[in-house]
Amino acid sequence: MKYRLSRFPCLAALSLIAAMALGLTRAESHAAASLLPEAASGRSAKTGWATQRFSVAAANPLAAAAGYQMLKDGGSAVDAAIAVQMVLALVEPQSSGIGGGAFLLHFDGRKVQAFDGRETAPSQADETLFLQPDGHAMAFHDAVVGGRSVGVPGVLRMLEMAHRQHGKLPWASLFTPAIALAEQGFALSPRLHALLLEEPYLKNDPTAAAYFYQDDGLPHAVGFVLRNPALARVFKLIAAQGASALYQGELAKAIVDKVRQHPANPGRLSLDDMARYQARERNPLCYDYKALARDYRVCGFGPPSSGAIAIGQILGMLQSLRPAPLPLIQGLPSADFLHLYSEASRLALADRAQYLGDPDFVKAPGGDWMSLLEPDYLAQRARLIDATPQGQRMLQVLPGQPAAQRVSYAPMPEQEEHGTSHISIVDAWGHALAMTTTIEDGFGARQMVQGFLLNNQLTDFSFEPADAQGRPVANRVQPGKRPRSSMAPTLVFEKAADATLGPLLLSGGSPGGAFIIHFVAKSLYATLNWQLDVQQAINLPNFGSMGGPVLLEQGAFPAATVEALKAHGQRVQEIDLTSGVQMIQKTPTGYFGGADPRREGVVRGD
Repeated sequence: MKYRLSRFPCLAALSLIAAMALGLTRAESHAAASLLPEAASGRSAKTGWATQRFSVAAANPLAAAAGYQMLKDGGSAVDAAIAVQMVLALVEPQSSGIGGGAFLLHFDGRKVQAFDGRETAPSQADETLFLQPDGHAMAFHDAVVGGRSVGVPGVLRMLEMAHRQHGKLPWASLFTPAIALAEQGFALSPRLHALLLEEPYLKNDPTAAAYFYQDDGLPHAVGFVLRNPALARVFKLIAAQGASALYQGELAKAIVDKVRQHPANPGRLSLDDMARYQARERNPLCYDYKALARDYRVCGFGPPSSGAIAIGQILGMLQSLRPAPLPLIQGLPSADFLHLYSEASRLALADRAQYLGDPDFVKAPGGDWMSLLEPDYLAQRARLIDATPQGQRMLQVLPGQPAAQRVSYAPMPEQEEHGTSHISIVDAWGHALAMTTTIEDGFGARQMVQGFLLNNQLTDFSFEPADAQGRPVANRVQPGKRPRSSMAPTLVFEKAADATLGPLLLSGGSPGGAFIIHFVAKSLYATLNWQLDVQQAINLPNFGSMGGPVLLEQGAFPAATVEALKAHGQRVQEIDLTSGVQMIQKTPTGYFGGADPRREGVVRGD
């Protein structure tokens, strides 16, 4: 659950006073405070993990152990990912689970595939879904909590599709670790306990309250053994019957009843919506990138995710501005680099707001999403940035025109976007995946069914369907549509001489709502340009801009850097930026994995 100013009036007042001193508006201060789906829960030092044959990086030690066991038993990367995801549904329920969705990139040694398990809007949903009777958009949590925000879950159908193509172990065996943990219990982690302490909505659901909280309304203590026999039964059904066990029959009915019968905020999900859901295989979005005279091929997930395009645009603009990267100063990014990065971010996010949405509903500029990553277009955009030594912040940032054909969409107004967990795996055959998985906000829609939480993924759509001139927003609600995401699972390769994929170099990604773009971009830039190992790159302080002030990780940068940024005309705010990056890189002796010190993730392997 994210830190929210409105729940702490005294802190809110102090933060707003501080924001005014920094030159920030009230709206910008609130926007910064509500950026991330989950609050900070401490930091633990991590130095990375070296392995020789295979590696799995996941957000919880129990989940990583489940994936490790599958790999040790001769399973594939996909087998391990399924085992990891099922355990995460149990031990990290605030972030992901079978009630949500995911994007999975897979490399089989020859080609990259993109498996889309994003949720879909119900057939009875329309563009007025998040409008009040007076035509104004609902407040974020008024929309989230209840049934209104719940989309058709997609992760199980997607994992089943990937397993049919790349699984080596029997489907049912992949659920064994999660079933055992659900029945025998697991120790409540410090992070989950901390998030439950701050969570104001979950206990209003009687099923969730009975599971997560004591009679006095406080969450169970750290180390308390949580047992979830209801979820164990669900896992057994899915293990025996496949993904259809969730999409048809008693489980589907339980989900639909929970959504439609919510007493205050019912949704529109139907049994037909559940039965008709289909995962999709899409073309991966791959582009060339040069760093330190070395050529790479970076592959990410295209629309309905915006992550790969935004990251590719930021990296491309920085490359155009600074072919030789600005060096780290005393181990930290300099103010000059942060200024250029933030300006490139603002340009990329303007394009994101203008153009990106579900490709089954939204046309790409010029008919090709790669138009947004063309080097000439990015060089043109980069020329808008004042890159001189005393360069100043752009006063106005507008979307570009990447193709001759103009689009008639209105830019999407900025709104909250949340979610997620990330899994990176390389198996004994050198096959790899990067999978980012989510239920959207911390604890999703705060609705528990049969031991798992439902997503609130529909709030990733624009609440406002059109602008004042009546132009539609590309990412507006439509029946059957997949909401835009920022998830950014990423695979990096050497670029071969014939411009095809060379050897795999890296798998990575992160949770963090819209800030996923910055968490992943930082880690990629640092490994490819500053030659840090993945753990060192993850450990670097976080930074970025969502179009307003430059946001810096609280207490991580010296005062001189902040003052130098202000000299560039930037407004600066320091906040907790709780990334959860997991990455694995190829080394001469095998693999080296990194997990974010800001969360509970680890890497396992042999």
